[in-house]
Amino acid sequence: MSTRPSALASADSCAASSSAACEPLPVLGSDVLVPLVTGGEVTYAALDYAASAPALRRVWDDIAAYAPYYGSVHRGAGYLSQLSTDLFENSRKDVAAFLGCRADDQVVFTRSTTDSLNLLAAVAPRGTQVFVFETEHHASLLPWRQRADIAVHYLSAPRSPRQAVETLETALAGRAAEGPALVCVTGASNVTGELWPVRELAAAAHAHGARIVLDAAQLAPHHPVDIAAADVDWVAFSGHKLYAPFGAGVLAGRADWLREAQPYLAGGGASRKVARRDDGGIDVEWHTTAARHEAGSPNVIGVYAIASACKALTEAGFEGLVARERQLIAKVRAGLAEVPEVRVLSLFGDDAPRVGVLSFVVEGWNSSHFAAALSAEYGIGVRDGLFCAHPLVRTLLDSEPDEPGECGAPEAAPGERALNAIRVSFGAGTPDEHVERFVRAVRELVRDGARWSYRTEDGRCVPDRG
Repeated sequence: MSTRPSALASADSCAASSSAACEPLPVLGSDVLVPLVTGGEVTYAALDYAASAPALRRVWDDIAAYAPYYGSVHRGAGYLSQLSTDLFENSRKDVAAFLGCRADDQVVFTRSTTDSLNLLAAVAPRGTQVFVFETEHHASLLPWRQRADIAVHYLSAPRSPRQAVETLETALAGRAAEGPALVCVTGASNVTGELWPVRELAAAAHAHGARIVLDAAQLAPHHPVDIAAADVDWVAFSGHKLYAPFGAGVLAGRADWLREAQPYLAGGGASRKVARRDDGGIDVEWHTTAARHEAGSPNVIGVYAIASACKALTEAGFEGLVARERQLIAKVRAGLAEVPEVRVLSLFGDDAPRVGVLSFVVEGWNSSHFAAALSAEYGIGVRDGLFCAHPLVRTLLDSEPDEPGECGAPEAAPGERALNAIRVSFGAGTPDEHVERFVRAVRELVRDGARWSYRTEDGRCVPDRG
């Protein structure tokens, strides 16, 4: 079908000139007012993009334009079903274009990056050896352990991009047996924001007969991702980090493992033909396309949201988006550097290129207490804890697992090690005022202390309201 609902608004290009950084892209929630414990209200500063980015206004408008036409996908003869099917499959093409997929790659829609990597773990051939750095997000670190017939090799934390490549080469050269091998690596750390040497790691993997999957959950919202140019075998990412709500994700890449394995989920949509046998049993012929691993009624709105976000970012122009984000990163780093009590966490060093994700600890402060004060007294939303990357944060903090202290009890007193960290993250929709407010708030909290009292509730610091 050619009829498709059109957006009510479109993204303006912010790459009009090769050197100009763009204005923030319009996002939902940019005008939300939140109360402060000290009185009054302030516009909410969403600085937790690494967990879930706010939806782009363009994405929301596209969804609103489509919503009246919502219908079943792949199974209906009616106009709305046909239109929804067309929308769903065109979204697959849009995502493939966004990722620079090769002609024979498949784009499978999932629930999230975690779901995508669990899917890949499920379809990996028996006896596959998986190589993964211990610095990965749990979505990349844990799925392989679900298969008893897969050997997982956890690689130690590298301290430079070069060391990462050398560590991988040594591990691959020393593997005990022939057979399938898979490397799993992030494109940008969800803790430090540092960019990983994806092309070099892919070259090392392929030189030793291994395949590689890129966890692009933190990379895709900030930098262009090109499967063919990076020479990776698969890419996984989530819509909710790419300014697209409704809980959908993507696994894109080589088709052979996906085509040859049993379906990730058994059910309608994955099956091409089901027939009874004379002996009373059931024979099933599964699809060989991406539908093989998309059983059940698909999340068409979530998928369309991802495709809309892909187009919006492409049309806005990554060159301008990246340039502006670098300005924000520089502003945050310069502000934090002026506070001696703050230590920014890093694997590769201060000069390592990164996306808009930084984690830090504050001497004399419990991380949960600090994050609670940022929220309650300044209207700033950040994240504190271990960020679903426990081994990495423990390495960066040089600390052992422990329970966080009571609210107000310092985790990072002079001479002591912090138990948790604070993460600030931002992106294409972040206005300058948000990061400026954040820097000012950090400086004031360290200098003057919190203006309110806090208590521990269910393991977290919250304002004490008496």
